[in-house]
Amino acid sequence: MNIQEYFSRISYDGSHKDADLQTLTVIFQHHIQAIPFENLSMHCGETIDLDLQSIYNKIVRKKRGGWCLESNCLLFWALQEIGYDVCILGGNSYDPATKAYTAYINHILLKVEIRGSSYIVDAGFGGAYQAWQPVMLISGKDQPQIPGIFRLTEDNGIWYFEKVKRKHYIPEQSVPLTDTPEMGNIRKIYSFTLEPQQIDAFQELNTYLQVSPDNILRKKSICSLQTTEGLYALVGWTFSELKYNYMEDMDLLQVTTLTDEEVEKTLKEKFSIVLENKLVP
Repeated sequence: MNIQEYFSRISYDGSHKDADLQTLTVIFQHHIQAIPFENLSMHCGETIDLDLQSIYNKIVRKKRGGWCLESNCLLFWALQEIGYDVCILGGNSYDPATKAYTAYINHILLKVEIRGSSYIVDAGFGGAYQAWQPVMLISGKDQPQIPGIFRLTEDNGIWYFEKVKRKHYIPEQSVPLTDTPEMGNIRKIYSFTLEPQQIDAFQELNTYLQVSPDNILRKKSICSLQTTEGLYALVGWTFSELKYNYMEDMDLLQVTTLTDEEVEKTLKEKFSIVLENKLVP
């Protein structure tokens, strides 16, 4: 494994001599704009292994993406190589359907310490809830970014991560989304504690998420990638293109339903992914 090869994968050619916030932000943005959040392996009959060498080969050498366990594990390795003080944390994602956080840890995120300040860095949430910059670990402070306003709040040792939602402008020819939007303008994303975790602690979760029929990642094939203006998302046969702040406090959302042939073409053209095995969306 080689840090220069990782930099080449994310198209980063800047300096990394200073393990400062500015360098972290730029590397993080290159990472999320190059490496899709995707669970396509599960829908191609492939097993996802949670060891660093396998993740490195898949994402860096085979130009694939990965879900939170893979993408954040790779980023953890890269940040350590550069010299950052970084640790892994476990998160409980929020389920809008049940209006509750999961009872078990099902997400990983990173905490980076820079000159006495802590930042949450998470390259593995994907979609419209992916932050574009490190989020300062401070309770109750609005932190505006291009995708929207992110906020962390702490209560009794438990931290909560949320985003203020913006309205969507959907052109008439676009297919409206069937999911009923959550009421209110705050979208809860996940909760977490500051207890450091080891990657091996997530082996059981990695296996469980691949076999559990109730889990959204088994029910839907997902691939999303942040762009310079918004994001691309392919869920099943539905391709969405989101452009942030198209109008004041409004994002432009265009949705298209694809054929099987178009799915393969879209993965190659929009996400730079060529699969080895057949995808069953």
